[in-house]
Amino acid sequence: MNPEFEKKTRELIDSLKSICANYGLGNDGNEFKIITQVFLYKFLNDKFVYEIKQTDKKLAKLDAKELDVVLQKLSVDDYEMLSMQLNENTARLKPKQFISSLFARQNKPKFAEIFDNTLLDIAKENSEIFSVITEGGEKIVLFENISKYVTDKRDDFCKAIINKLVNFSFENIFHEKFDFYATIFEYLIKDYNTNSGGKYAEYFTPHAVAKIMAKCLVEGKVKNVTCYDPSAGSGTLLMNLAHEIGEDKCIIYSQDISQKSSNLLRLNLILNNLVHSIPNVVKGNTLLDPYHKDKKNKLQKFDFVVSNPPFKLDFSDYSKQLNSKENNDRFFAGVPNIPNAKLESMAIYLMFLQHIMYSLNDTGKGAIVVPTGFITAQSGIERKIRERLVEDKMLRGVISMPSNIFATTGTNVSILFLDKANTKGNIVLMDASKLGETVKEGKNQKTLLRPSEEQHIIETFNEHRAVEDFSVVVSYEQIKEKNFSFSAGQYFEVKLSYVDITKDEFENRLKEFDRNLENLFNQSQELDRSIRAGLKTIVHE
Repeated sequence: MNPEFEKKTRELIDSLKSICANYGLGNDGNEFKIITQVFLYKFLNDKFVYEIKQTDKKLAKLDAKELDVVLQKLSVDDYEMLSMQLNENTARLKPKQFISSLFARQNKPKFAEIFDNTLLDIAKENSEIFSVITEGGEKIVLFENISKYVTDKRDDFCKAIINKLVNFSFENIFHEKFDFYATIFEYLIKDYNTNSGGKYAEYFTPHAVAKIMAKCLVEGKVKNVTCYDPSAGSGTLLMNLAHEIGEDKCIIYSQDISQKSSNLLRLNLILNNLVHSIPNVVKGNTLLDPYHKDKKNKLQKFDFVVSNPPFKLDFSDYSKQLNSKENNDRFFAGVPNIPNAKLESMAIYLMFLQHIMYSLNDTGKGAIVVPTGFITAQSGIERKIRERLVEDKMLRGVISMPSNIFATTGTNVSILFLDKANTKGNIVLMDASKLGETVKEGKNQKTLLRPSEEQHIIETFNEHRAVEDFSVVVSYEQIKEKNFSFSAGQYFEVKLSYVDITKDEFENRLKEFDRNLENLFNQSQELDRSIRAGLKTIVHE
């Protein structure tokens, strides 16, 4: 970890936001597009330059201007040959598309047009690898026209951006790993978790929750596995899972109805060396039109599935379509009824949970964030799902988290772990609700787990340990006996403490209780007389 460079990166992000504010885009919905795209352009530019320098020791010694001169002199064929030596995860740029080249041309007429066309050309030339696709097959490319969001002085706006970018370089930190980029990514998007006034809670799963899910899912060394999130948001869960497995040992698949989420996930994949999975990032409605299918055109099954789906959302406009015969197997427990009021209270997470169960392969494992109320509900779809998890022997465990672990919701949450190979049982139920410390985040209270507490949860779960008033290890039969409850508290032993005393001590205690009781009765009678006397005084007056 490089704290000094992390500080400089944050300063770059802040300076870009300051430029947007100076040109009337502060807190504007389009600021998000500008900041994230400019940041990505800078990262891809520096990654390309870094990779180019790795091909030749002579090139490695050159600064940006000198490298520009050398590359400009290369023939088209020689430049193409040089580019072919680069890592396949590296975006291809031409010399005239470098930031240093734009910096040198910033005083030319219509510079904003030059700037925009540069980004559009990079997006077009790299669309095969870096495009997010929609469920209809349309490509959402890397960049779009940026200066169009500024009403006046577009040239000056683009110049200001280039002058900030040219004095900063990522070149010395490409060896950094997940934790560094996760922190930078979180800072980059921290102001963009809103859309039309509503919180996009799916953008941001707390890292403690994501870490626990990943480390409890991945046991031992695995390779060549598929990882899926049907409501991916910006990909925090997938990034933690891929990091735990190894970025080169897994392929990421995702779908999310939000284009903003899909674009953020693409950025996250690029930062975390998972470019090879970008073609599997899909913008679309997972429940209505699940995109990922196998060669037989059936829904694809995965090795690992993680998700923090929206809990409640109005999906009444297409809920009847989910209730069709073709969805009987996928949505075996049914579809929530459309309420007469509060359509936004429809429990959409139950649909995602059923979809996830259906999406696991024969040895698949899953971890899903659910409202804690789900684990004890005694009727309805919740109960049917819990029964199926036990009857099909695919429950691995449940961890009930502290309240306010998500600052944006007061709903208590639990993590539900699935494992289709867990046929023998040995299910861990854990109550971690008493852990953590409360901190203020904006106007909200938030509970943060200490690193030692995170480790305690992970080790207890993975070691299948029973800890008094914290965790139990149960069988499928025991869960059936407890009416399919997944709540750890219902399995804790109730211990009665007692002390041996003699007969004389017992009789003395009884006499003391009798005296105390008599005193209380006397006090009660005295209080009654006093109240009656007071009432008579009031009446006479």
